[in-house]
Amino acid sequence: MEALHLEWAGGAPKLRATEAMARQGLVTTVSSRAGTAVVVGWAGSVRDRVAGAHGLLDDFGRPGAAPRLPAGDYAAVLVCRDRILLMRDEQARIPLFFRESGGQVSAVSTSARRLGDFEELERRYFCRYLTGNMAQPHSELTPFAGVHRVLGGEVVELSITGRMRGRALGRVGHADDPWDSTADGLRLSGAAKELRLALEHAVGRRMGTMTACHVSGGTDSTSVALLAARPTAAGQDSPRDLVLLAGRFGTGELAGEQPYLDEAMKEIHRHAPGARPVMVDVGDVADFDDFQDHAGDADEPHAHAFRAPFWSRLHAAAAELGCDILLTGCGADPLVDANPFHLHMLARTGQLRQLTKQARAWAAGSERGVRDVVCDYVMQPALPLAAERITALVRRGTVLGGLGSFTRPRWLRSGFARAHGYREASIAESRFVFGRRPEQSLFEAANYLAAPDPLSWRRARQDGFFLSHPFLDHEVIATMRRLPPEATFRPGRPKAVLREAMADLLPSRIRGRAVKVPFDELYARGLRRHGDELIDLCRSARHPLVTEMFDVETLCRAVREAQLGVGDAYSWDRMNSSLALLVWLERLDRRACAGGAGMPVIAGS
Repeated sequence: MEALHLEWAGGAPKLRATEAMARQGLVTTVSSRAGTAVVVGWAGSVRDRVAGAHGLLDDFGRPGAAPRLPAGDYAAVLVCRDRILLMRDEQARIPLFFRESGGQVSAVSTSARRLGDFEELERRYFCRYLTGNMAQPHSELTPFAGVHRVLGGEVVELSITGRMRGRALGRVGHADDPWDSTADGLRLSGAAKELRLALEHAVGRRMGTMTACHVSGGTDSTSVALLAARPTAAGQDSPRDLVLLAGRFGTGELAGEQPYLDEAMKEIHRHAPGARPVMVDVGDVADFDDFQDHAGDADEPHAHAFRAPFWSRLHAAAAELGCDILLTGCGADPLVDANPFHLHMLARTGQLRQLTKQARAWAAGSERGVRDVVCDYVMQPALPLAAERITALVRRGTVLGGLGSFTRPRWLRSGFARAHGYREASIAESRFVFGRRPEQSLFEAANYLAAPDPLSWRRARQDGFFLSHPFLDHEVIATMRRLPPEATFRPGRPKAVLREAMADLLPSRIRGRAVKVPFDELYARGLRRHGDELIDLCRSARHPLVTEMFDVETLCRAVREAQLGVGDAYSWDRMNSSLALLVWLERLDRRACAGGAGMPVIAGS
């Protein structure tokens, strides 16, 4: 989807913004003596997108300026008097691409399809994509040769004629140290106060004129909705409407979530009596419904397209009410829980007695063996590829059995993998997930686990809003990074610091729950309903890259095994990603890349 487009005419920049998205407030254009800025999304605050855009232009428009990147969900192009800047916020929810050859940039867009040549696909990208669903959407490679991604937190500087001058990660508004020495000795109550303050700021920045909050009855989404309800109820700032959006399952396992959902709604409504509860009936939804549309129309392969039907139903309800932003609790799981990779730091620094003590506490709290804890959080980060290779050798049998995070899927042809860098992609993925300091990499990787984001971007023009994640706000991440494990870990009590932070607001039933019903039922129903259709889709694929890349019959056998429940979450993720890629290639049609009607912001001569 294209929200802005920059190209050059006669050596002068020609910048256009999509008119429909500008009317919806999804694209903001401002000008000053420093130049012109087009901001997709929002910087600083949802409530005042114009002020945020002016702030970007004023801060970065000064010659030699290198200010901190503000919080927000945005991609921006700044055309200043002597240079052009391309930038994205650190969380990188909104895409931005540029086409470059020989150091000369010829076009910039939020749509990779709009810039790409359909005959020149970047095969290394597909190897990176198939290693997993973590770093791939946030690495420079795109599906199209010569089209590059502006990375999260990056500022790309061009000359006024489009000549590449440099790329640098911008400074962000928090410290880089994973733990702050001033936090040593901090107790759970102190850590909870810091997290509560950071979350209040994160939610406040995201409150719009009409805000929808996804409420599932879990700790994370209920916390976000309660914090959104408090300023609304108090009547602070301008009047705002709050919509409480929930999916209702009348039967099956997920119907067991209804009592928690009802209690969450009741408590939120107590703080904000004017909030509108909207219960969307999703009992008939199954994964892989309309899979060809969800997977095929995306700008890039969308690994979580199988889950899009559920989110689409909720998005449509929020759009019908005229909401201008939708808040969710997605992304909280790895962020607000204690960080188990701290054990790796203890081993790395020779603190073996402390390592043994904490490993035993982790084992007792998670009902696991000490050996398993040490293997997962100390040994595997140190030797990820070796562990995966040993697993691949030891576990044989079915297509899905034994596939780990980085091993080559058996339906990916070995010749294709060798020719286009699958091993190098696996190494890059393992370094991203574990890094030199796994305890720090956990926070970085957590940012890329919020699955609905690509769907939110693709639907934004029809919905009129973007999805936003308060738990992935830079201030929340910075707070959790600097807290020592002693302040956040309580054996047998997951997310202890969040529960403590929200103790005065969360209903006791929700504050005390340890697990939620997973969405396995939707996945199993989807494979029962659409398994044969997916197999037929694989066998009827005609794009030449499909047969070059995949052993189609092996992929079909994987679908059949998944229907029978063979495999695990990792192996199913690999299959889901491969199916989404296959559909994306089949739908890779030039008609899909046409941009919407654009209004000129800067017209070239």
